[in-house]
Formats: sequence, C-alpha cells, structure tokens
Amino acid sequence: MSLLASIPSPSFDSIDIGPLSLNIYGLLIALGVVAAIWLMGRRFEQRGVGTMDDASAIGRWAVFAGVLGARAYHVITDWHRYEDDLGSIVTGFGTGLGIPGGLIAGIPVGLYVAHRKGISPGVAATCAAPAIPLAQAIGRWGNWFNQELYGRPTDLPWALEIDDAHLHDGYASGTTCQPTCLYESLSNFGLVGLLLWIDRRFTLRNGSLMAIYVIGYGVGRFWVEGLRIDAATEVAGLRWNQW
Repeated sequence: MSLLASIPSPSFDSIDIGPLSLNIYGLLIALGVVAAIWLMGRRFEQRGVGTMDDASAIGRWAVFAGVLGARAYHVITDWHRYEDDLGSIVTGFGTGLGIPGGLIAGIPVGLYVAHRKGISPGVAATCAAPAIPLAQAIGRWGNWFNQELYGRPTDLPWALEIDDAHLHDGYASGTTCQPTCLYESLSNFGLVGLLLWIDRRFTLRNGSLMAIYVIGYGVGRFWVEGLRIDAATEVAGLRWNQW
C-alpha cells in the first residue's frame, strides 16, 4: 500500500503578524540566501581566506546582481510577453525570474567583490560552489506555497494536489501533478552533499568545484524542466531553459 496518496498544497502563501503580511516565497528565498552566506563564510574561515563579514558582503552584491540578471534573462527569453507593454518589465518585476540569468550575472559579480577583498576568485568560487545550490534548494519551497511551476499530470503516490484556482487551463478539477519543485529541491540538496564530499575527498584546482556545480545543476534542471507544463518559449522542441 502506498505511504502517500498525494501531497497537498498549502492553502496560504503569506503569514500575517499584526498589520504586517509576510510573503512566504520571499521569506524562503531570504532564508536560502542567509544559509548560503553562512556556508560560504564557514568555508572561508576553514581555509583561512576570509570571514563571515566577507561572505556577507560578497553575498549581498552577488544576490543584487543575480536578481537583475534573473529578471533580464526572463524578459529576453519571454520577450513576447513584454514587447507591447515595456513598462511591465519594471512594474511586474516579481512576476518572472530566470535562475540561469541569476547565475550568469551573480557569480561573476560575487567573484569580483571577492577579488576586491583580497580573496582569490578561484578560492571564492570553490567556497561558494555548494552554497549556491543550498540557497536554491531552500528557495524552491516557495513555489510550493505559491502552487506554481508544477509538472504534468500524474497519479504517482507523491503527486501534488493543486487548487482549482491555480490549475492551468484545460486540466480538470482534482488533477494531481508532478511535484517538480520538490524534485529540484531534493536534487539541489543532493548536489550540496556531493560537492562537499568531492571537496573533502579530492584535491581539485581552485574553481573546479564551481564547474562541477554548473554541470550538476544543469543535468538536474534539464530533467525537471522537461516535466513542467507552465508556459515557456521553446526552441527546436526544447524549453529555452533546457538549452
């Protein structure tokens, strides 16, 4: 007998504290960033190359650049959504972010800030490599609260329940779907463990661990992206993020 019949989705996406309403998606992203900065700072200290304060400064600039890069990537790859309403690029800033763009912009900026602080970019990249998927693994749970970015219909025992208000058009009430955010979160947690193990077990050239992260994340994201059913630009039969 199956242990699960399906995974329910939360009925709320914010927490109210008095007059203050806190968006859980944003809270989880912030928690992921804090966890990543902590892990990177610990790795700096273990190597004697920097401090928690250094990690915090690097993280702040990398996240700022990453958010801008993620938004730019989303707008460029889904230009048809914005070409007739350019103002929504800014006013609808929270409606679309692309992780690949965040990595493309955030990693170089973070390494530059590390260099300015006297930390070798190669060493900084090695220290940051497992911290990035840690942030991603935690942040992905925000999509569960938002009931978004789920995959195609399935009757697997761990299928995700979606409220009618969040179901894509054309799907019947009660349809259960692949929990792609859970898959990506678990794959990223696994990648954190793999990177830490590789770093302890082998002596690699500085920066090589970041390359392993990029490859590992790419493999996991390619598979997860292929399961998703949210609207996305396709090129030659593959979603843009798969390319």
